[in-house]
Amino acid sequence: MRLVLLGAPGSGKGTQAARLEEHLQVPHISTGDLLRAEVAAGSTLGREAKEVMARGELVSDAILLGMLEDRFSRPDTAGGFILDGYPRNLAQADALDALLKRIGQPMDAAVQLDVATDLLVERIAGRAAAEGRADDTPDSVRTRLQVYDSQTAPVIGFYRTHGQLTVVDGVGTLDEVFTRIIEAIAPVREVG
Repeated sequence: MRLVLLGAPGSGKGTQAARLEEHLQVPHISTGDLLRAEVAAGSTLGREAKEVMARGELVSDAILLGMLEDRFSRPDTAGGFILDGYPRNLAQADALDALLKRIGQPMDAAVQLDVATDLLVERIAGRAAAEGRADDTPDSVRTRLQVYDSQTAPVIGFYRTHGQLTVVDGVGTLDEVFTRIIEAIAPVREVG
């Protein structure tokens, strides 16, 4: 099963991805974690990324895609993977789709965790308070969510157009949301 988890900050993607990893027995690939690991390992792409980040710039789509291609070449991804945090925009979705087709591992499904903005603000503000972070004020969170919506709406449309999108209610207990995801991807797993 090759799966993309989509959802705004605070929607529970990381938590659910970890649970899905165990349930599906495929690796959870977070581009943020992948980037940090490549930099720490001192790989060629990691060194390039480190230089870019040292200049205060965003790591290019080409570098991220190169890291993903390398990650997909490892044996543990033969049975699939769960992507979390990528793609974030339409260019990344197109590039990822082309890469997966080229390596013969096309995406099976994209799951969007749907959570109302007010609840996302509440969740992130609660998490920020628990972690002692003063930068996640309700206003800054709303701004981040607006940026997410403007950049990610085309990605959601991309997967909808390709018949790969399923929207899951991301509100409820961890178990309730997890069960909804499993039920939503069950038809895809049966076909694959």
